Amino acid sequence: MGISSAQEAGHFDLVIRGSAVLTPEGTIPAEVGVRGGVIAAVVPLGTGLEGDRLMELAADETLLPGLVDTHVHVNEPGRTEWEGFASATRAAAAGGVTTLIDMPLNSIPPTVSVDALDTKRAVAAPQAAVDVGFWGGAVPGNLADLRPLHEAGAFGFKCFLVHSGVDEFPHLEPAEMEAALAELKTFDALLIVHAEDPAAIADTPPGAQYAGFLASRPPAAENTAIAGVIDAARRTGGRAHILHLSSAEALPLIRTAKADGVRLTAETCPHYLTLKAEEIPDGATAFKCCPPIREDANREQLWAGLADGTIDCIVSDHSPSTLDLKDLENGDFGVAWGGVSSLQLGLALIWTEARTRGISLEQVLRWMSAAPAELAGLDHKGAIADGKDADFAVFAAEDTFTVDPAALQHKNPITPYAGKRLTGVVRRTLLAGADVDPAAPAGRLLRRGEARNS
Repeated sequence: MGISSAQEAGHFDLVIRGSAVLTPEGTIPAEVGVRGGVIAAVVPLGTGLEGDRLMELAADETLLPGLVDTHVHVNEPGRTEWEGFASATRAAAAGGVTTLIDMPLNSIPPTVSVDALDTKRAVAAPQAAVDVGFWGGAVPGNLADLRPLHEAGAFGFKCFLVHSGVDEFPHLEPAEMEAALAELKTFDALLIVHAEDPAAIADTPPGAQYAGFLASRPPAAENTAIAGVIDAARRTGGRAHILHLSSAEALPLIRTAKADGVRLTAETCPHYLTLKAEEIPDGATAFKCCPPIREDANREQLWAGLADGTIDCIVSDHSPSTLDLKDLENGDFGVAWGGVSSLQLGLALIWTEARTRGISLEQVLRWMSAAPAELAGLDHKGAIADGKDADFAVFAAEDTFTVDPAALQHKNPITPYAGKRLTGVVRRTLLAGADVDPAAPAGRLLRRGEARNS
């Protein structure tokens, strides 16, 4: 949507004025009027909108649409010592993320039935500091649960093609994955896939050498699995999404499938775009994730895949665990939990890297807000424009900070970015036109196809 006309302005609950407001048309001097938690006007700076509250941005601040992170493992209930809704949504808000969608596994029960979804919603409701939606899960034997979960508001369905890491969320064999896609096609739901082929994965040799872990999960594991997803999507006409793309070798497969009209999207994550296998120290199990962080040449190709539209979006895959499961004492990549905690840091990580490549802040927000919102069908998120939710991040694009794990808001103080100097500071986060206050959680539980729910 474009800029509103001044005569539509009227009186607002909140007016934000700034010399840099990131809109779909670009970053412009503007005033934003908010009414009832929704953006009701975006007009040129100097128009003089009036509101009950006035917020003026500092000269070095840009008003961004709140980020949408569609790949977050909150783990509550059941593994709340890993992460919970209070800590995860607090971390999200600190990083400018105003909407997250929770993955269906690592919680107990996993979100593979309507009852399990109801359980998770009940736990999340009083704790969510930002808006939260939920993915359902596709596991062996729950084909009949998929439509009821869809009707109950699940945003789509996650499956694994390799062991998920937790026994209560088993993986699908290729034929089961195709059957799930065919079923989801009947009500136009999305299948999101952890695409690694178990036949191409070897046991990680014990020890502190990252090279051994990397070699155990070669690009072929992703490439083969992604080819299988594409074939199944082509045959069924279903919608498929490739999660956390790590292997750049799969980019031509994805590019060709899209060109052929296969209903396919793909994401990658900050750790694959900012870290290099060559620089991971021995024993540094904070860097372990699946699929793995690969070499610098691969990383460069992922950036190229974003630039040409083969990769659609950047999301965190925030996958935390307790410190003992990371095996920090021994630094053994063979036994450590695989997952990177970066929910709070994603924007700064990507902006720090993007700005050195001449990539605009507008483009970063397309990848991290508009595109994930589109993926999940969150029509009211992802942009500063009329009718969108008034979710904002106030961002100082030239300010810097050093990552201190103890100062991060997620539950367990571990991150591969410890000590890293980053550019771009989120100074303030607003949800539905109000400052996020983790002490008074006001996040809403979202259902697929609905603008907002309480």
